[in-house]
Amino acid sequence: MKHITTPITDGYRLPAEFEKQKKGYMLWPQRSDNWRDGGKPAQKMFSELAALLAQYQPMVMLVNESQYKHAREMLPSSVQVIEMSSNDAYIKDTGPFYVTAKNGTIRCENFNFNAWGGLLDGLYFPWDKDNELAEKIAGLNHLDYYQSQFTLEGCSIIVDGQGTLITTKDVILSEGRNKGVTIQKAEKVFHDFFGVEKVIWLSEGFFMDETGGDIDNMVNFVRPGEVVLTWTEDKNDPQYQISHAALKVLEKETDAKGRKLRIHKLNLPQKALTLSSEEANGVDPINGMLPRVAGQRLTATYVNYITLNDVIIMPAFEDLQDSIAQKQLQKYYPDRKIVKFPAREILTGGGGLHTVVSNVPDTQVRDKK
Repeated sequence: MKHITTPITDGYRLPAEFEKQKKGYMLWPQRSDNWRDGGKPAQKMFSELAALLAQYQPMVMLVNESQYKHAREMLPSSVQVIEMSSNDAYIKDTGPFYVTAKNGTIRCENFNFNAWGGLLDGLYFPWDKDNELAEKIAGLNHLDYYQSQFTLEGCSIIVDGQGTLITTKDVILSEGRNKGVTIQKAEKVFHDFFGVEKVIWLSEGFFMDETGGDIDNMVNFVRPGEVVLTWTEDKNDPQYQISHAALKVLEKETDAKGRKLRIHKLNLPQKALTLSSEEANGVDPINGMLPRVAGQRLTATYVNYITLNDVIIMPAFEDLQDSIAQKQLQKYYPDRKIVKFPAREILTGGGGLHTVVSNVPDTQVRDKK
């Protein structure tokens, strides 16, 4: 059922990703104008990622009708496969937000999605099936939902579950998403739909991020009052200025509870990842999709990881920094196992590990926040 009230008036809030979860969703990749070689290499990696995640929680793969039998054959029996139409595979951005109440109930939120910028600077057209996903998933799970006309993706914000949200001006205030929106208007949306009391604004996200700078490539909450930040000391790297500017903002801010943030720096891979000629040439050059160009930089950052109840799935890039980042994350998450997963193939499609998985909060855990 669609509610005409707002989550804040009904006592709902957006939980943090480090809180308890009960299941996850993914979308099957198949766009030949985004994924190389007809999506076959990406499908292999999505299958492996879903199988890995299914070791720790129930997993559901949503698949277009044309790929249903193929996906069912490739995926292990531990992964449920359901037919549902979509335009692409980034369910963290296109799926619903899940908000919870103190009595343990859960509802969905359906924001507008326009492929990260609509007809002005969006990444593909059409996006109508992606824009239907949140409502369909709510219906699939018999969950009530709230509707907002505000354009917002799941990867464009992070929250601590205690009233603090971090995001980027480049994304939220972009003309292609919410033309003419002010900081005050955006913060009211965050308050009314997520229960947010304090917003920390960074100016921009990761260098040349196709989404325009979603926050999930820059910062993540480890726990309330503690974050990880994408970092580099290489002054010749364009990311240097972006990360250092972000640090200055984070160091000056306090969260909704008045705490100064504890900031951990996660260095980039020692060698920047770029798209190879083979990878670029394997993508069909269809009008309306952002073209792939050999040599373009990929958004390789260890901050873009998946948080589960007992494990962190971190991106690995066959780089010497992989093991260093793994040890750092193990220190920050002593109660979780840190598991590496090769992320390059997903990066070639413009996203990251965090972008392709949407987790559902555990409704059996009473919300005490």
